[in-house]
Amino acid sequence: MARNAHPEVTRRRILDAAQKLFAAKGYENTSIQDILDELGDLSKGAIYHHFKSKLDILEAISDEDNKKSYAQYDALLQRKDLNGLQKIRELFLGTMTDPEHVERLKGALSTANDPQNLAESIGMWTHTLPSGLRRLIDCGVVDGSIITDYPQEAAELLTLLMNMWFMPNFYPGTRSELRHRAQCLATICVSIGVPAITHDMIDRLADFYSQIQIPDSKDDASKRRKQH
Repeated sequence: MARNAHPEVTRRRILDAAQKLFAAKGYENTSIQDILDELGDLSKGAIYHHFKSKLDILEAISDEDNKKSYAQYDALLQRKDLNGLQKIRELFLGTMTDPEHVERLKGALSTANDPQNLAESIGMWTHTLPSGLRRLIDCGVVDGSIITDYPQEAAELLTLLMNMWFMPNFYPGTRSELRHRAQCLATICVSIGVPAITHDMIDRLADFYSQIQIPDSKDDASKRRKQH
């Protein structure tokens, strides 16, 4: 077989195929062979040339998503047509309307069953992501659109709740339950002076998280509710 003259194209194809399968079947239910079958024209050696393991593929997908989030923070900070509060709302709306982000979340959810992966995710939610949101909150404090005594706590609370409290493998729920949860989050935000969730966004949040279901998660959610 001739040497691949475009390794980045091959790497991109592997990531796209894996992301599609992780979202449809779940990470744990997807094998390297499944990815090969989806691609149709690559060998196992070609995959291992680019990635050490299936987990390495998932981490590459997650890294891309995180880099995209950081780029969004930076782009919003540069905008002069929005105040700080509007920038935060724009960030959330952009996330909720990004189909690629939905697919990446679906693919990553099942890895939370692994303690090491869960610990890394919690580290991201509690340290890395809040720092970006804090920058936007600080913009709002400076321009007067946000008046709060809890800028750091608000950043931590929003990123932690929106990345754990709404996820089906941690807190499963129907669309109606998710909407009620979003209303509660909006009320909390108002109470601490960072009203980042508008009335319109409550429904958007419920719709967004309703899309994020790992395979069989609806059945699992029903079982868990019956047990309690």
